[in-house]
Amino acid sequence: MTPTDLVLTPTGVRFWGRVVPCTIGKGGITADKREGDGATPVGTHRIAGMLYRPDRIPRPAPWAEPIGPGDLWSDDVGHDFYNLKVRAPCAFSHEKLRRADPLYDLILIIDWNWPDAIPGRGSAIFIHQWRRPGYPTEGCIAFSRTDLHWIASRVQVGTRVIVPDLAAY
Repeated sequence: MTPTDLVLTPTGVRFWGRVVPCTIGKGGITADKREGDGATPVGTHRIAGMLYRPDRIPRPAPWAEPIGPGDLWSDDVGHDFYNLKVRAPCAFSHEKLRRADPLYDLILIIDWNWPDAIPGRGSAIFIHQWRRPGYPTEGCIAFSRTDLHWIASRVQVGTRVIVPDLAAY
């Protein structure tokens, strides 16, 4: 592990010499991730991309891609585009990336089950803004808006996101 890895610990994510408070999935942490279990997957993942709302925030990094009005993320295990960014209109199950709330104003895409997804192994595992401290996610890692922007200004494509089995702590 290096100081530039994002490492989940029992007290937050260690990154650049700080421990940043975060929330994880309501299903805890799992080595057996399944679609809809609400758990954050164990493993060494990598930052694969960054998305942002250009109508709400400035581009957080030169490599960040804008989220448009028709941008969605497929969570339909029976669809060819499972766990990929897709465009509206869609007849299959999906999650809107352009939300009314600010949770997805800035998204770091993690390479969990991406881009060559195994149906049912989990989709849309992101790093994003939390609702409030202590409020769990559906499997993502979430931070305060301020901390998320601080992290986003320092990560690169390929930055490691290490989620250990916290039962080992």
